[in-house]
Amino acid sequence: VVLFLSVPHPRRRELEPSRAPGWRGGGGSGCVQQLRRLRGLLRGLRGRPGAGSRRRGRMALCGQAAGAASLPSELIVHIFSFLPAPDRLRASASCSHWRECLFYPALWPQLRICLRVSPAEQPRLEFLMRKCGWFVRELRVEFAAENYLSGGGGPGDGGGADTGTGGEEVEALQLSTRWLEVLRTYLELVLCVLVSIRNNRNLQKFSLFGDISVLQQQGSLSNTYLSKVDPDGKKIKQIQQLFEEILSNSRQLKWLSCGFMLEIVTPTSLSSLSNSIANTMEHLSLLDNNIPGNSTLITTVELERFVNLRSLALDFCDFTAEMARVLTDSNHVPLQRLSLLVHNVSVMHKSLDNMPNDEHWKALSRKSTSLRVYIMAFDIKSEDMLKILKPSIPLERIHFDSYITCVSGAIVDLISRQYDKFLTHFILMNDVIDTSGFPDLSDNRNEDPLVLLAWRCTKLSLLAIHGYTVWAHNLIAIARLRGSDLKVLEVTEESIDFDQGELADQDVDPVHNLIEQVSLGLGQPWHAVMDIESLSVFTEPNRHFYREMQSFSEDI
Repeated sequence: VVLFLSVPHPRRRELEPSRAPGWRGGGGSGCVQQLRRLRGLLRGLRGRPGAGSRRRGRMALCGQAAGAASLPSELIVHIFSFLPAPDRLRASASCSHWRECLFYPALWPQLRICLRVSPAEQPRLEFLMRKCGWFVRELRVEFAAENYLSGGGGPGDGGGADTGTGGEEVEALQLSTRWLEVLRTYLELVLCVLVSIRNNRNLQKFSLFGDISVLQQQGSLSNTYLSKVDPDGKKIKQIQQLFEEILSNSRQLKWLSCGFMLEIVTPTSLSSLSNSIANTMEHLSLLDNNIPGNSTLITTVELERFVNLRSLALDFCDFTAEMARVLTDSNHVPLQRLSLLVHNVSVMHKSLDNMPNDEHWKALSRKSTSLRVYIMAFDIKSEDMLKILKPSIPLERIHFDSYITCVSGAIVDLISRQYDKFLTHFILMNDVIDTSGFPDLSDNRNEDPLVLLAWRCTKLSLLAIHGYTVWAHNLIAIARLRGSDLKVLEVTEESIDFDQGELADQDVDPVHNLIEQVSLGLGQPWHAVMDIESLSVFTEPNRHFYREMQSFSEDI
């Protein structure tokens, strides 16, 4: 009826069988009679009281059905699938129906969340995990402590600089109270994540990273606050049990990564994985600098179950010669990525005597020609690095970070000689407080080790330096040697120094000349990093290792 009223009515003579083209025989007259009866019926409806209003109501309903708000849920979900996550969230604010469609499982196969350890984040996290935790396939969560923790409330909050011992005690008490509150919130956030995915059997990739600075006091790791927040250890025990429950309930887990999570991973956690899941696991990363004594998060016996492992990340002191032998067995698939963290805390408590020798590294390289290694060394002495850097390691990336111990020019020269065929990333960080005198790697040397590194390592694509003296003419030489193949060259402004001859030349601005020459050498605009915090690799060392390890392993 509605369609009939919406089209122009044909004149009566156009409906005559004799004049209507294409209408032949009795079939045409029958159609004409049906149309006449329909028109008579419509005239009767028009004459009834309220018929017009009902007709207009039907017309309105027809128009409403074509509106965007009444689209089927399947169609809305399909449209949402073409939108990035921020646009999906904006679109979901239009109505409750769209919001329900927003959290359809197919739209959120992965969640990557970076959380500030703040009470304001807890309700948001609870809402998101309640909606997605039971079906998400990939979950990556990073916890980050607030920056104000390291600085406290500032001297002014304690009543000024002349408050004496009493003011210092008040400030210490205020800082301690904030630490306790943050740590308490931290544990609640971890519990929220684990509880929401405890029964998720679709989980394929699970990554957790905890900022250990929530337990740091003046740069050292301390359990003082943890014992105050959780004196009986019940909450930590609950977190450990939930983690093991997630592992035991998993049916499709391929990627497991847990770093610096306040001892929630224990040496027995991996035993919760069934043999079928362990046999199909492709990536495994377990890191925790706070494990006491000689305890390890993964043993050689456990590693034998992971026959399909293609990527592995762990503490260097835990990677023993026996583990290297297991990875070279014929029943294991070739390992392609190996990330090793060499931390001074681990070296102090554990021995380097059990690490693989050069023959073990040769066997690993023969087993997998595509094996590449990433090493991060934090405050490691030069004599220890000489023991660690075996010639047959297929080292692709290395990162030195230190607060106390500086890297020597001999170490840089050794790296450029041994790993010239593999090295692509070289990062040199020295976070000293006194910037008046940075160590000079080229001191008492005919050639600068960094220039030799750029000359020998033909695959070098990233070079980042802070806290070491880099002479301007050497920086120009590095840019010319590697050219456009050096995709990233980051050097902080305070690390660059000039010869006296360059500074004495009044006709040339040394800074402008440096920028111009390096830009010409690289084939792209270049400038020194003015603020260290804008340096792409400047972050808390453990956090940088975790993120770099993730991207390094995902390349395969």
